[in-house]
Amino acid sequence: MPDVAEACEVPLARLPYVDGVLTAVDVAETAASIAAMQEPCGAVPWTVGEHVDIWNHVEAAMAMLVGGQVAAAERAYAWIPTMQRADGSFPMKIVDGAVEDDRGEVNMSAYFAVGLWHHWLVQRDLAFVQRFWPTVRAALDWVVSLQEPFGGIRWTPVDDFCLLTGNASIYHSLRAGVALADLMGDPQPEWELAGGRLGHAVRVHRDLFADKSTFSMDWYYPVLGGPVRGRDAFELLESRWDDFVVPGLGIHCVDTNPWVTGAETCELVMALDAIGDHRRARRLLADVQHLRGDGGRYWTGWVYDDPARPRPEGEARDVYWPNEHTTYTAAAVVLAVDALGETFGHSTPGSGIMRGTSLAPHFEELALECACSAESVARGA
Repeated sequence: MPDVAEACEVPLARLPYVDGVLTAVDVAETAASIAAMQEPCGAVPWTVGEHVDIWNHVEAAMAMLVGGQVAAAERAYAWIPTMQRADGSFPMKIVDGAVEDDRGEVNMSAYFAVGLWHHWLVQRDLAFVQRFWPTVRAALDWVVSLQEPFGGIRWTPVDDFCLLTGNASIYHSLRAGVALADLMGDPQPEWELAGGRLGHAVRVHRDLFADKSTFSMDWYYPVLGGPVRGRDAFELLESRWDDFVVPGLGIHCVDTNPWVTGAETCELVMALDAIGDHRRARRLLADVQHLRGDGGRYWTGWVYDDPARPRPEGEARDVYWPNEHTTYTAAAVVLAVDALGETFGHSTPGSGIMRGTSLAPHFEELALECACSAESVARGA
């Protein structure tokens, strides 16, 4: 496809691919499909006419960079500081440049650290990092200010609960943030302290987070974000594998509905890659390609016929649903290809962003304020 090759700003030979699943041309096409939905200001909405949130916007920017849409990715990053508030937070939803939901959400506000570190890994542009470091620093300062005594971080300043998926992702963002701080010569020890307490909470006190256990993200994100690794990670993923994974199709978004979604499936691919389970990761990446549409776009999900589940009158089966192609689904596919490309094809220097191989080391568990701390003191630890 010469038009895709011409639109790509880097040689196709430098783009990731996974043998037998997606080629470099396929990846370039998908990255271009994300760029095609980017707004003139640089924002990347969920889909055309939908809202923008900073987390999914950053994920799209990462995928565009990996897929050769460098200028579009950097326009996306340049837009982010324009939406930051004085306290360092970002609004939860932006539609056509206007704030629709002004609540500050911690996971969304933290994630720019991951995107900026990823840009550094791929481009090695120190001036770019210097330009956006103040935005990342202010955002992470605001995020850690909302940490609860047990180690979790509140979803928003006005909500009194913590979300497990978001907190696992914040752990990832803090490791990226500390890596950036080291690069900038601007140490942030309070982030390391917060990260140690947060990692402990995700590993040991998952029962203290809001119960969202019907969602697959709460199942695999403690692995994807990095707090849970090693044997514990394998055991966690095995614990609900059969609840969420549908062979040949992908994984459920929620365990109650016969609906598989591309973004969640590809995030599980990256979680499996992070713990070295490359065989199952590759199989899932191949399975989810039934969601690939024209021009490298991806449908959000597929509702399949499940004979074991009662079918409410009027409910559609074996259909794409919602009837939309989403940038965050396409982005997850591209990043999953890059992660697996290191084992099964070709990858970029940013391919380990979810494995965490280039991030700051895992944080020590210091200054815990939970019951575990009192137990440690009682044992003389």
